[in-house]
Amino acid sequence: MNKKLFRYGLLFALAVPIATRLSRAQDAQGCKDSPLITRFPGSVITSCSEKPDDVANIPKANKDNKLEGEVQEIDYRYPPNASKAQVVRNVRTALRNAGFNIDWDSGDGGDFTVHKGGTWMYINLHDGRYEETIVKLIDLKQEMVANATDLSNGLATNGHVVANGILFDTGKSDVKPESAPALQEIVKLLQQDNKLKLYVVGHTDNVGALAANMDLSKQRAASVVKVLTTQYSVAANRLAPYGDGPYAPIASNDSEDGRTLNRRVELVKQ
Repeated sequence: MNKKLFRYGLLFALAVPIATRLSRAQDAQGCKDSPLITRFPGSVITSCSEKPDDVANIPKANKDNKLEGEVQEIDYRYPPNASKAQVVRNVRTALRNAGFNIDWDSGDGGDFTVHKGGTWMYINLHDGRYEETIVKLIDLKQEMVANATDLSNGLATNGHVVANGILFDTGKSDVKPESAPALQEIVKLLQQDNKLKLYVVGHTDNVGALAANMDLSKQRAASVVKVLTTQYSVAANRLAPYGDGPYAPIASNDSEDGRTLNRRVELVKQ
């Protein structure tokens, strides 16, 4: 074999893996692909972010395009020799292969809103780039946890009080383990007054079907009562669960902040 050709062949063979490594090395530091979907071949991650509790704009997901939960954002720059149409076709195929339901496909525009279970994704293509916004639905944490004194004062003043800090996943009725501090304060409240009996009332926002919200609020109230009676030894005759759904808002449902306040558990003096 000609020595010059051999050298060129060897250099080319070495250059392929080196080029691949260099392409990957261009990803922004600390960024990586979501395991949900593969990137367009040759694309590079230019930025990324992850927030455990946040609200993201997901067009066509619901009436106000806002979803709350664990939010991940990944921005890619695709190769300059790839056309937008080619990337759109590739992304659409990747979404289908990954098992996503396509809720909105703008066609040649390159906008997709998809979901699979409790995970939503919005992909937007523009100017040689595409951005993935991924939301894993959860209820945002209520950072404030009422103490027994505040609960007692609220009952004495108004006859009812919000039990901040009782948490649920979106659409589910199981009381999350992180609710323990709030539940312990309710136990203290009951221990301070042996004659006190409470209605435990679940509330929702107005998003979704009324019947589903009513059922969810009842289930959540019942779950709180069950935890208090089985895990904290509260006498069952001191608690009664009720669900009020969206019928008693304490804030406007026209904003996300208002809806967050409306999703709550209240204690009402019997």
